[in-house]
Amino acid sequence: MTQLPILDQSASPATSCKSTGASKGSYSFVSLGCPKNLVDSERMLGLLQIDGYSLVQEPVGADFVVVNTCGFIEAARTESFAAIHEMLELKRQGKIRGVVVCGCLAERQKEQLLLDCPEIDQVVGVFGREEITKVADRLVGNLDEQREVFRPAPVRALEDRHRLRITPKHFAYLKVSEGCDRLCTFCAIPKMRGKHATKPMEEVIREAEELAADGVRELIVVAQDTTYYGLDLYGEPRLAPLLKQLNDVKGFDWIRLMYFYPMYIDDHLLQTIADADKIVPYIDMPLQHINDTMLRRMSRRVTRSSTEDTIARMRKFIPDLAIRTTFITGFPGETDEQFEELCGFVAEQKFERVGVFTYSREEGTPAVKLPDALPEEVAAERRDRLMEVQQEVVFDRNDALVGTTMDVILDQQVPGQATAWIGRTKHDAPDVDCVVFVSGEGLAAGQIVKTEIVATHEYDLIGAAVDTPR
Repeated sequence: MTQLPILDQSASPATSCKSTGASKGSYSFVSLGCPKNLVDSERMLGLLQIDGYSLVQEPVGADFVVVNTCGFIEAARTESFAAIHEMLELKRQGKIRGVVVCGCLAERQKEQLLLDCPEIDQVVGVFGREEITKVADRLVGNLDEQREVFRPAPVRALEDRHRLRITPKHFAYLKVSEGCDRLCTFCAIPKMRGKHATKPMEEVIREAEELAADGVRELIVVAQDTTYYGLDLYGEPRLAPLLKQLNDVKGFDWIRLMYFYPMYIDDHLLQTIADADKIVPYIDMPLQHINDTMLRRMSRRVTRSSTEDTIARMRKFIPDLAIRTTFITGFPGETDEQFEELCGFVAEQKFERVGVFTYSREEGTPAVKLPDALPEEVAAERRDRLMEVQQEVVFDRNDALVGTTMDVILDQQVPGQATAWIGRTKHDAPDVDCVVFVSGEGLAAGQIVKTEIVATHEYDLIGAAVDTPR
């Protein structure tokens, strides 16, 4: 999870988000969870700014605090409740006036949240975000006749323009659809975010152009199910034509693709990615498992054979491709043999980036009814074992990169070091992947600099700038 406490100093509001007139009140903001949730946070921040509310860095002294929560798995809910309780304690001490809780946890627990935490002033579901200014008006005006805002999932994805971004100025997330039609047995996302709803292509391009005009150099395309894009709205997958148009938007240097489901990845889409000069050779494609029995129990609708074919075609079409994926260990019924098959698959495929999660038992999902649940300690041991397999792959790959030169986008300065920066290669997404520590004079956040890799540091790389940054 990524917590963005209040607003990053490098954040940049789009010009269309600027407010005129006196402030209606001050507020602070905490955003938790995935990049899709972050886009929702930025949209609410933009709406509040346009309406005349002033964002402050520290919650103490603010009129209210908005906590945009994640409710995906137990660990995420624990983090969300910790943030809520921290803000409620400030309210009890008289240091803030009110607390607004939004997002996936609010959507998932609805009325129960106010029963568990009655001091919360307002609860706003995922699709109530467009009414955040009305919620703020009620809170600041001491009107408590309505404390909950829940709206049904839209048939069309909500517009995400006029955002106040809380990412660094040089990269931003672009959400191309909402919700998910997959019914994976372990996942509660469809219950929180509804069925898949494609954002019309022209709206996506307008949002992209707004982000480019705001100085974004790296555009990160996200959705719950990116490869499904267009099927509900246009009757067929339309990700390839969308990517062609995004590649033509002036201002971007890199376009990164996240959350590919391993279906609807045909040769035309892969050729489109390969031909695009701005789309980096990186695809995030969560696989969750590889054993056919496990895939069926997870209701993934793919097989080991089809997955291996997809991976082979991806690597054939896209030179120097980095594949990021995730797996679940300890899913109900997973045998020692099935887990060993997964370990062998990871060692064989040599994925560039891998994340591993233990199975989280989520109420309301079909998986909770499956027999043969495994102890948490077994799932944790298997997670650690699988990460050891992947660690060997990454360390070998990093050793081979020493002496090579790579483009690195600089995200931030190393605290206290004037000539040291933290950046990422084309093979690394923000927050979830590896970094490169770059030394050099005259560098700045957002620059892309050619970097000679001189050493490794566990999963990360160490390099020196060797050319004028751009």
